[in-house]
Amino acid sequence: MEIDYTAIGRRIKAARKRGKITQEVLAERAGISTPHMSNIETGKTKLGLPTIIAICNILDVSVDELLCDSVIHSKTIFEAQAQRLFEDCSPYETRILVDTLSAVKESLRKNRKFLLDN
Repeated sequence: MEIDYTAIGRRIKAARKRGKITQEVLAERAGISTPHMSNIETGKTKLGLPTIIAICNILDVSVDELLCDSVIHSKTIFEAQAQRLFEDCSPYETRILVDTLSAVKESLRKNRKFLLDN
């Protein structure tokens, strides 16, 4: 199984920004250098378990929230992420997003059937 370090880095960056913490402050609190933190957020370097736990504790997020792109059973994490996406939407934006999601879901299911038949 391949671990998607780029996705982990994006999630760390998003959580850091939600918490209004600079990259420098996060790096200092986690006991790593700022360049190393930058490389983690861009997926250019791997991070060990002690580092990811430190980052989770600092950002007040769960490990599964950061690793959900590499874990099969992460539905609740993605549902929470979708909920956050809708929080600041106008009624019009919400309607368009729901229409778009419905169309994508229909297409996924139709094409999955096609893939299974071939």
